[in-house]
Amino acid sequence: MNILWDFDGTLFNTYPAYTKLFQEAVPNATQEEVFKQLKVSFSHTFKYFELGEEMQNQIRKKARELKPKELFPFPAVEEVLKQADLNVIMTHKEREDVWNILKFHKLDHYFIDMVAGDDGYPRKPDPASYKYLHEKHHIDLAIGDRELDILPAKQLGIKTCLFQNRTSGADYYLDDYHDFGSVVRLHD
Repeated sequence: MNILWDFDGTLFNTYPAYTKLFQEAVPNATQEEVFKQLKVSFSHTFKYFELGEEMQNQIRKKARELKPKELFPFPAVEEVLKQADLNVIMTHKEREDVWNILKFHKLDHYFIDMVAGDDGYPRKPDPASYKYLHEKHHIDLAIGDRELDILPAKQLGIKTCLFQNRTSGADYYLDDYHDFGSVVRLHD
C-alpha cells in the first residue's frame, strides 16, 4: 500500500506546541478553543482570533523555531510506516523543517518523496500536489487529521483516512495507529 501522509496532527502531534504559541498571543483563549480552530487550519485560527499580520508573522516565526525534540510522532505511527510499501508527505510546513524533525526522530528513511509548503503548489484543498504525488507514486490511501487533508484525495479517487477526526466523508476513521491494521486492510 502506498500512503500519502499529512504531517502536522497526523504523523506528529504538533498541536500542543502550536496551541501554546497561540495562547501566548491570545491569553484569554482556552486550550480547547485554540485546538478546535487549529484543527481547521492555521489561517483559520488567525482569522478566528482576529490576529493582525505582525502577530501572524510572530507566531509563524516561533512555530518554525520549535525544536524537533519539542514535537513528537504519534504512538505506533512508525509501525504503520513500516507496513506501507511506500510513504510520501504533503504538508504546508517548510521542507527543511519537516526533514529536520523526521531526521531527529529517525523516521526520514520511511519517506521517498514530499511536497512541502515552500514547493510552490497551491494550498490544500487544491488537488495539484496530490495529483503530482499520485501520478508519480500511485497512492492507495491518504491519511490526514482534517477534512482539508482528504478533500484533494477524494477528488482524485484515492481512499481516505481521517486520524482523530470523525468528520463525515472519509473511507476510514482511526483514533490510534495501534488499530491501523484492523481499520484499514493493507493490500485490499
